[in-house]
Amino acid sequence: MIKIEQIKIEINKFNDQNIIKKCAKKLNISQKDIHSFEIIKKSVDARFKPDIFYSLTVGLNLSKKLEQKFKNLKYDIDKSIFSYQKKYIPLPPIIIGFGPSGMFAALAMARMGLRPIVIEQGKCVEERDKDVNLFWNKGKLDKYSNVQFGEGGAGTFSDGKLNTNLNSPYCKKVINEFFKFGAPQEITYVAKPHIGSDKLKVVVKNLRNEIISLGGQILFSHKFIDFYTVGETLKSVDVLDIKNNKISTFQTNHLLLCVGHSARDVFSLLNSKNINIKQKPFAMGVRIEQKQNDINISQYGENYDKSLPPADYKLVAHLPNGRSIFTFCMCPGGVVVASSSNDGEIVTNGMSEFSRDKEYANSALLVNVTPQDYSSSHPLAGIEFQAKYEKLAFEIGGKNFNAPAQTVGNFLQNKKYDNISSTYKPNITITQIKNCLPDFVYESLKTGIPLLNQKVENFAKDENLLIAIESRSSCPLTIVRNEDYQTNIKGIYPVGEGAGYAGGIMSSAIDGIKVAEAIYKRL
Repeated sequence: MIKIEQIKIEINKFNDQNIIKKCAKKLNISQKDIHSFEIIKKSVDARFKPDIFYSLTVGLNLSKKLEQKFKNLKYDIDKSIFSYQKKYIPLPPIIIGFGPSGMFAALAMARMGLRPIVIEQGKCVEERDKDVNLFWNKGKLDKYSNVQFGEGGAGTFSDGKLNTNLNSPYCKKVINEFFKFGAPQEITYVAKPHIGSDKLKVVVKNLRNEIISLGGQILFSHKFIDFYTVGETLKSVDVLDIKNNKISTFQTNHLLLCVGHSARDVFSLLNSKNINIKQKPFAMGVRIEQKQNDINISQYGENYDKSLPPADYKLVAHLPNGRSIFTFCMCPGGVVVASSSNDGEIVTNGMSEFSRDKEYANSALLVNVTPQDYSSSHPLAGIEFQAKYEKLAFEIGGKNFNAPAQTVGNFLQNKKYDNISSTYKPNITITQIKNCLPDFVYESLKTGIPLLNQKVENFAKDENLLIAIESRSSCPLTIVRNEDYQTNIKGIYPVGEGAGYAGGIMSSAIDGIKVAEAIYKRL
């Protein structure tokens, strides 16, 4: 196979015949000489609208004679997944949490023959889905099984974005794993791959079954509550069966903390037992909700081709006060979702299905928060900072999980706007959102939103909605680990986003695999 790049295809002419025609023309060969092709990368080029194209990198299978002629273009598409020779370990590793880092650590360890045991306080995705919908529709929160906790982690109820800033060979392998377990094939070649919350539920179930088939165990509705050491070395962990209220002790030499950024009780436990934790920056703000068609027009032009994928954006502005305002986890054609994990707190997030075909788009709209903004130097001061404003949002929202909301026009210029609607469930409460935001976040949003509107027209239309509070885009702490991925207690491995070493599905999955491989190499 050979690879050729920058094949431009008109949006309304995107089909196999035209791809072959364009490739043949670029190589100056006959179309008949192309035996088959495979798309390696696909992106939208809207720089010169209204002329919009798909830009392709294509792999071509030619006759041997022609492939020899173009041997400088030789290319092999990487379709490999993670595989290992099996090793024996007397005590299975214990993995806390079954989000992206926990899933991929468990998958790798199961393939290594290590028989991992996963402890997940939430439920399997089928049961978790019922709990989440009950919360969204009735306001009844299950503190163990919700948008933050349960099979697949917080990513299961999201857009399922797989794009990352990492430049690592692991990225392609993780993509291939997702495809193997049921994700759409296009994630293997589109520039900004996403799975969608609807497809993710199938993928995580299939991944779970693979781990079990290889000798791993996954204990849902089980909660990690303590650990014990001999000297500075891990000896065992205690686990609570939530349904039966019974505690079991597991002997292990390897404890992987894949807990996610909302595991506040675990952070408290670790701090009380002198595990090294340090503060780190995070971000806080709101969800902004807009008509998807407005974003499409802004990005593609007034008369855009309706076959184009729903448009997105990624924006940042640096402010005179030294802060930055930026968008994060933009969900085209999606919904804003209630993501609380504790009573008395409001947390928002965004979610899209694979089709991204809903009427509204939404994005986190965030301002950077530094440890200097926290109330003290305590390792958990960032958690306290988060919780303070989440509780304020609950108060001004009506104490019923309604989210405080305000139109952009009212927020910026005190304009009134009627007939306000939102995708957020259970509901929104129209109020002054400044009352649940730190002053510097409020002022930064007021200054920054007009600047972002200069970059994407319609971003700050008066009727667009700001929904508070978006506070868990990342974890405000790091569980310190050494070059062997271990804490100051030997045998305890902080992993993924909740430990402060990742940000999103891809980087979390990769961190889980790398920690598993580090353990494997030392066996």
